[in-house]
Amino acid sequence: MKKSTLLSALTFICVLFFSTSMFAQSFSDLDKSSMDAASFPSDYKISDKQVKVIYSRPLLKGRDVKTLAPNGKVWRTGANEAVEITFYQDKMFGDKQVKAGTYSLFTIPGEKEWTFILSSDINVWGAYSYNEANDVVRVTGQVSEGKKSLEAFSMAFDDEGNMYLGWDTLRVTVPVK
Repeated sequence: MKKSTLLSALTFICVLFFSTSMFAQSFSDLDKSSMDAASFPSDYKISDKQVKVIYSRPLLKGRDVKTLAPNGKVWRTGANEAVEITFYQDKMFGDKQVKAGTYSLFTIPGEKEWTFILSSDINVWGAYSYNEANDVVRVTGQVSEGKKSLEAFSMAFDDEGNMYLGWDTLRVTVPVK
């Protein structure tokens, strides 16, 4: 009797050990550039959003914005995956009409203005596979300088629906109406 109890206990322990080893999860470390979201309206008490942007926030870490987002080159507008922007209703993006839906957002930095690109390519990594043929609209955003330096790339909306990109003292604005 004791032998069968011991054998049952050993069998149970072996099954438990192997089953937890087989189903053990492997979790990756935190991204160096954390993911964030911005929405319009920005008030969290309002659940009926009109626009939502999901993006990753690279840090300057002593580097220069112009090195990380060079003028004249398509940029993923953040880090990691391309920015995903969802319009929950038809909107004016800059001076162009955009249908409700989800798009990737790319930018082309410039000295006085940036080009904002909405692309039908979604679920893409960075701008490596950016394809101009899939552009839905291109609009320009105005460059200005902020008083406060932002270490992390940031996106936000104001109360009128203007979308802002900020990094270091750089600010870029595009209206969303």
